[in-house]
Amino acid sequence: MFKGKSVLSGIMMLALAGPAFAEYPDRPVSFVVPFPPGDLEDVLTRMIAEDFEAKYNVAAAVVNRPSDGGPFPGAASVAAAPADGYTIGSFVVDVPVVGPEVGVPGLNPDPFDPLGIFLTYPFVIAASTDKPFSTMQELADHSKENPQVLGHFGAFLLPTQATFAAAKELGFDWGGEASSGALDCNSLASGDFDVINTTIQQLLPCLDKVNVLATITESPISVVPDAPTLASVAPDLNISLWNGLFVRSDTPQDVRDRIVESAKETMASERARELAAKTGAIIYWQDADEAAQRIASDIATSGKINSMIEN
Repeated sequence: MFKGKSVLSGIMMLALAGPAFAEYPDRPVSFVVPFPPGDLEDVLTRMIAEDFEAKYNVAAAVVNRPSDGGPFPGAASVAAAPADGYTIGSFVVDVPVVGPEVGVPGLNPDPFDPLGIFLTYPFVIAASTDKPFSTMQELADHSKENPQVLGHFGAFLLPTQATFAAAKELGFDWGGEASSGALDCNSLASGDFDVINTTIQQLLPCLDKVNVLATITESPISVVPDAPTLASVAPDLNISLWNGLFVRSDTPQDVRDRIVESAKETMASERARELAAKTGAIIYWQDADEAAQRIASDIATSGKINSMIEN
């Protein structure tokens, strides 16, 4: 009789305790990149996914979701997924800074929290060495009589907007501007554009024939360490194009911690350092609190840039 009561008591205790939950992660995890494969954010996110899979012994993969609407539809798909850490966003700065303002369903109010920022794209403003200017101020002076044509990857990108604002700050107008899918050595050599807003890795094959007028980064780029940042020329334009990991705001903290633990190890790895040396990318790990502060600062700077462009 005593043994039967003990068994019954144990069953009742298990029932009161509720169902047992497996520790995260216990099934496949997706990292959503809202751009096509091949660029820096994709390469680094694939490294993160590979290391996550090895560390936790679950399948982890990058899902590329490019769109004519930029990164926003892909980000909205992450916002629509459960807040359980099995769908993680790998997003550029535009998602938290611009996304809540563009009217994409699911992005306003901002549904995400940053886990951390891990990449600054090495964006630069560059021109051929045969141009009669090698600094932003010289470009401004020359453009007053000889307006220059600017090439960029898209008017919505913050580096492009910062380049538009730089002209306003320095008192000149672009003679024209257009977006292009390829902004490299040939773009300058062919004369398609006088000045291009691109990433430094596109210019590595012809770096001796290019003047980097400014970098749109928070710190110098390793392969062109003497090039000034745009913020050193125009302090109100202290912004850069970065990429980070994001989850829905109601994601449990223990889940966040496990994702961060793995991603930090990836960013400290030898292969991440090799990628930085090869491409000029600025690779690091900035934790959630600092990332949130950075987003707030970027929102304020973006507002200033918009005001400068509109005036």
